Formats: sequence, structure tokens, C-alpha cells
Amino acid sequence: MKSGATSNRELFEEFSIPKALATLAVPTIVGQLIVLVYSLADTFFIGRTNNPLMVAGVSLILPVFNISISLAALVGVGGGTLISRLLGVGREEAARKVSSFSIALSILVSALFSAGMAAFMDPILQILGASSDTLAYARQYSFCVIVAGTVPTVLSLTLSHLLRSAGCARQAGFGISMGGLVNIALDPLFMFVLLPAGMEAAGAGVATLLSNILACAYFLLTFYRMRGSIPLSLSPRVGLPGRAEVRSLFSVGFPAALATLLFDLAYIVIDKLATGYGDIPLAAIGIVLKAERLPLNVGIGICQGMVPLAAYNYSAGNLGRMREAVRFSRLTGLAVGVASVLMYELLAPGILRLFIADAETVRLGTDFLRIRCVATPLMFLCFHMVHLFQALGQGRRALLLGVMRWAGFNIPLLYLFNALIGMYGIVWTQSIADVMTVAFSFWVYHRFERSLVRKG
Repeated sequence: MKSGATSNRELFEEFSIPKALATLAVPTIVGQLIVLVYSLADTFFIGRTNNPLMVAGVSLILPVFNISISLAALVGVGGGTLISRLLGVGREEAARKVSSFSIALSILVSALFSAGMAAFMDPILQILGASSDTLAYARQYSFCVIVAGTVPTVLSLTLSHLLRSAGCARQAGFGISMGGLVNIALDPLFMFVLLPAGMEAAGAGVATLLSNILACAYFLLTFYRMRGSIPLSLSPRVGLPGRAEVRSLFSVGFPAALATLLFDLAYIVIDKLATGYGDIPLAAIGIVLKAERLPLNVGIGICQGMVPLAAYNYSAGNLGRMREAVRFSRLTGLAVGVASVLMYELLAPGILRLFIADAETVRLGTDFLRIRCVATPLMFLCFHMVHLFQALGQGRRALLLGVMRWAGFNIPLLYLFNALIGMYGIVWTQSIADVMTVAFSFWVYHRFERSLVRKG
């Protein structure tokens, strides 16, 4: 019987590219889709209370929660891509040290973040916009999800990245999916059965906390059971990685974390600008931003499946296989993007009616969705190029693309198009900004390819 390490080496080196990508990407895509569903679950169930103050209080926590997700990107993406590259050159002991260091670092940074939120919760919530009417609900939810929940959330996401980097995408995808499904199941139980009326925000927070603890426990158990068969370790006794490995982790992890924060900042800017046109346009664009996530999450799953395959073969010197993996994943994601454009153009009114029945909101949302969906293939190409540079250890190039996309193109164009065109300018910005980003990304990649040729 083949060991896990041998089997995963075959995955990286011998499987056909379509088979290897499917093995790595399909579980990740399933996990991404379930994450998408459960990210909407708390809002959906809290909305059943018909208490807009509670909905507003819980919604205020999203920016803080996204910071915790960026911490997982800092450690998980940085450590995971490094591990794949180390495995490509046969440095399994170094990979074990990086995985142990990444796990310890994720616990440390998430614990510090939780402690900071606990110490300054009320001032932070007030800065985010909590009023005297919404502060109690925001506090209930924040205590469970951020103060008590950041460590298991960040640790479980980090562990899933590390498993995927070693070719264990099925285990990584199962853990994330299981956590999401448990959260969906526990939400109504804690909100409407176990806790009294008025404590629904706390109930949603407890459900999220327990689901993340369960997912984290699964990942820790998986690491323990697979010890010796995969080049990953939980134990600090394996030693610390070298300075070069630590620098490499942060050089990729920091751009990944910053890109996550800038992505969320752009959505905050959209909401802020939309408020100037009234409640109905704001509601319409809010629904559209949720509806468009379906193909984007599929695209992110494809990118995350491509990363360990490209990273391993790049460091192993098999550039032909690396380029084949990049091309095939790019074509697959573009096919999903084009199919989603057709789906949204045809089904936009029905999709909007799934969220709301108001005729004016549906009319505006239909227009917005049909405009926004044009950018879907372009958005995938942007994600794909950033993930590719992360896989190759090119942290500075990944940082450049992320900053240029959001801070260089998207956010400035949002303000410009809003001033020149108005409400529809906000919606068209994504397509215009991503055309510019894709052109810039391919120019950067072309220069990188030329450097590879010069180095032989």
C-alpha cells in the first residue's frame, strides 16, 4: 500500500493535469460554495426576527471578521505555498518545520487579535457605526465570533491551507464544508429554541463559534492521524524553519492578507457610495454583491487547487508541467466565468426575486446584476494571476497586482465614475477596473516569464 507522501508525489508529478487539478480543486470548490451559503446563513436567520436593529448590529461585525480571515491568509497562504515549493525540491523536513511554525504563528496572532478586541470592543464597535440601539446586539455577536472565535477560525483555515499544500485537498475541503454545514444546522437551534427572545444575535454567534471549534478539532485530529504519512507536523519539537523560509512565508502571506483587506474595503466603498441614492438602490446593489459570489467562489476554488500544483512543479524545475497547469486552470475558470455571464443575463430577475419581492428593487437589481456579471471572467483572471504569483513565491509581484487592482484602479474609479455617471457608474466600475488590471497583470507576468528564460 502506498504511503500518503508517495501518493501525493504522484499527484503532483504523474497525474494528467486535468485529473490533478480536479483532485485538488473539486473539494476546494465544494468547500467554497458551502462557505458562501453559511456566510449568508446568520444574516438570513437573524432577518427572520424582523428586527432591523439586530440585523444592523450583526452586520457591523463583518469588517472585523474579515480582518481575522486576512490573518489566516497571512499564515496559511504564506506557509502553504512555501510548503508546496519545498516539497518540489524534496525538502520534507523543512516543510514540517514550516507547517509547525505556521500553526504556532496562527495561534499567536489570532489570540492577540482576540485580546485586542476584548479590551477595546465598545470603542471599536462605535467606530464601525454602532449606536446605542445596536451596540448590545453587536456586542453579543462579536464576543462569540471574534473574542472567543478568532483562534479556532484562523487555525482551522490555516490548517486547511497547509493540508492542501501537501496534496490533501479532500481532507481540507471536508473540514471547511463540515464546519459550514454544522453552522447552518445550529443557527436556528440556538437562535429560536435554546436561547430566549432578544438573544438571537448571541445564538447566531454561538452557532458560528461551535462550528469553527468542531472544524478546528477535525483538522487537528486529521494532522495527528496522518502524521508520518504527510510532510506536515503539529509538533514544535521538529524545530524552527530557517530565516530564508520565514522571510518567504511573510513575503507571500502579507500580500495575500492585504489583498483580502483591500477587497473588503472596495465593497465597503460601494455600500457607502450607494447610500447616497436611497435605500432601494442600496438594497439592490447589496443583493447583487451577494449573488455574484457564486462563480467567484468557484473561481477561487480553481485557483486554490492550481496553487500547490504550480508551486510544486515550479520549484522542481518542471516548468512545462507548471505552465500546463496554469493554462488549464485558467481556461477552466474562464469557462465558468462565461457560463455565469450567460446565466445571470438570462436569469437575473428570478435571482433577485429569490432575495426580495419589491418590484423596484428587483428592477434595479436586474440591471445591476447584468452589468456586474460582465466582469466575472475578468475578475477570475485577476484572482488567478495573484494566486499564480503566490504559488511561485513572488510575493512582491502578488502585492503589486493586489494593490494596483484595488487601490490603484478599482477604488479611485468608484469615486470618479460615481461623480461622472452616478449610480450606474458604481456598477460599471468593476468591469473597467478589471480590464485595466488584467492588462497590467499579463504585462507583469510577461516580464516574469522573460526573466525565467534568461535564467535558463
